Amino acid sequence: MTKSLQFFTPKTSNSTGAIFIDIGISAGFPSPADDFTETRISLDEELITNKEATFFAKVNGQSMIGAGLDDKDLLVIDRSLEPENNRIAVCFLDGEFTVKRLKVSDGGVWLQPENPEYPSIKITEENDFVIWGIVTSVIKKV
Repeated sequence: MTKSLQFFTPKTSNSTGAIFIDIGISAGFPSPADDFTETRISLDEELITNKEATFFAKVNGQSMIGAGLDDKDLLVIDRSLEPENNRIAVCFLDGEFTVKRLKVSDGGVWLQPENPEYPSIKITEENDFVIWGIVTSVIKKV
């Protein structure tokens, strides 16, 4: 399980956003610089659908590296989305927050890590368990 997640709420901003270069950035040969148009982009508008139900949290640990969630990545979490099989969710389990893939079947609910070093967790009636929100995006530093 992830030891803990650091939660943040989105702040409203009067900023017009960062500059967005409205062309694909070539990973091959460079494109002539005079071929681009410049506009502004807001990451809030791109990544957040429901401001009142959206939170951010930093990943702590390596249990989800196979899903591309690395230690210290920033998750965008929407609490208004319905939990479904195979979605990545932030869950509160027995006093701790964890991020795992939901596996739902007739046999019950499992929290599936995306790292073979970590075991799956079967949710039972004895667990104090709440699906807190669904991960919609991940923000990485390079």
